[in-house]
Amino acid sequence: MIRIICYVTIFILSVVTSFAQLKTEEVNLNNGVIQLPGTLSYTVEKSPLLIWVHGSGGVDRDGNPAKYIQQFREAVNKQNLAFFSYDKRTANPKNAAFLNDVLIDDFVSDIEVVISHFKNDVRFSSIILVGHSQGSLLAMMASKNVDKYISVAGAGETIDKTIIRQITNQNAAFGEMTAQHFKELKETGSIKEVNPNFVSLFAPQNLLFISSWMALNPVDEIKKVSIPTLIIQGDKDIQVLISDAENLSKAKPDAQFAFVKNMNHVLKTIEKDEDNLASYMSDNFSISKEFIKVITNFVLQK
Repeated sequence: MIRIICYVTIFILSVVTSFAQLKTEEVNLNNGVIQLPGTLSYTVEKSPLLIWVHGSGGVDRDGNPAKYIQQFREAVNKQNLAFFSYDKRTANPKNAAFLNDVLIDDFVSDIEVVISHFKNDVRFSSIILVGHSQGSLLAMMASKNVDKYISVAGAGETIDKTIIRQITNQNAAFGEMTAQHFKELKETGSIKEVNPNFVSLFAPQNLLFISSWMALNPVDEIKKVSIPTLIIQGDKDIQVLISDAENLSKAKPDAQFAFVKNMNHVLKTIEKDEDNLASYMSDNFSISKEFIKVITNFVLQK
């Protein structure tokens, strides 16, 4: 009986000690006038550091409101992996005055600032970029000075094809209009008359950025990646298809490929199709455990 009590006591102390080891640090980075504040968290030193590369839009360091990045952070920290995510330049109100004429390369430049900050940090044994959605492409382009690269729900075609497909699935006529707009933009650099249904997508201030984005084909870019690579895709993703991941895998046959059952675009486990969109706006859905397992195995692989 005494031995059992001792074991229980040791176990409790071990859990408390492990929990107490979690360290967090606010890191304020700047790319010129652009402010990129973020959060670093880790449990032990000499551990691999995962750096999150955001998808499109104004995504903050936690992935609100679904908090999928925060959930990812907590899950990988429990595996003794360090993690850093920052507020994307488009998520920080302080950057609003400096967001005119943004190009896709500007986001890559932000990532390079983050990598440079941590590159010689002796607390971490290696640096791994985790590129999600649009971030898959961005991380490919910024991967020269890191140790490993992970593509999560990354497109396997140019962005104009992806957007045309997504809109066509909702309305065939709108899909054709979208295709015409992209064709005009590609050929002339502008769109003379935007259909009222697409004034947000093809707003004048967006055209330069869209042009720079659709000029890049992820299938070509991933061929330039020379470090160990993992490509992950969930089968409940309604934005990026399994065929996208397959296209990336074919372009880089030495990459590892993982297909995660019941995982959607924001990395949540979805049992019911009707919960898919709801998970984008709520943190009540859990991040995929299988996804975390695949990530951990790849990162710790020698």
